[in-house]
Amino acid sequence: MVLEEYRQRLHPYIARLARPLLGWPPAAISAVALVAAIAAGGLAAGTRWLGPVGFLPVALLVLLSGVFDVLDGEVARATGRASRRGDFVDHVFDRYADLAILLGIAASGFVNPLLALVALVSLLLTSYMGTQAQAVGQGRLYSGLLTRADRLVVLAAATFLEFDWTLPWPWAPNEPWSQFAVYGVRFTVLDVAMLYFVIAGQWTAIARAIRVYRALPSSGSGPPPPPAGP
Repeated sequence: MVLEEYRQRLHPYIARLARPLLGWPPAAISAVALVAAIAAGGLAAGTRWLGPVGFLPVALLVLLSGVFDVLDGEVARATGRASRRGDFVDHVFDRYADLAILLGIAASGFVNPLLALVALVSLLLTSYMGTQAQAVGQGRLYSGLLTRADRLVVLAAATFLEFDWTLPWPWAPNEPWSQFAVYGVRFTVLDVAMLYFVIAGQWTAIARAIRVYRALPSSGSGPPPPPAGP
């Protein structure tokens, strides 16, 4: 999935959605996206007691977070309020949103928690490689199999399907309505989504790292790197 490639095609629709929010500060829109993600993570963790019915609002909140995450930048550009500070805040909020959703899913009981944590690390590495490219003067990278738009769509779809039917591992707190097994090993929809995040996330992170490495000047050429921070 590479939904970032369709951003330009979808821009007229994004601009239309942004019109009612043009009077909002972009940071407030970013904050709404973060709050929706935290709520999604909290509800995902609560499915251990609520059961799979809790995944429907989780899916809706993930989608809401993704929509507002797109609209904050659109509003900033449309109103002339785009800034490096705003871009920084947006990326910080995005990482905390990723943490909230994935940790909530890891605690839900409907996914292998170790697999969910490895998926989270893969997502953070993907984002890190994109920003590290910018740090060494190569510009922010959004390319790859697993952009942020991709993973939000996958998360929304997986949590909705987990609401529709449960396929839990043996440690899941609720009896499954149906079973999905491969060679005797039972999987949930969320397990499959987390496995995809691990594979596609690592692929994207490594591909970005290789692309940046090849674009950098060889040793002894070009300006010296900036001093390391404390």
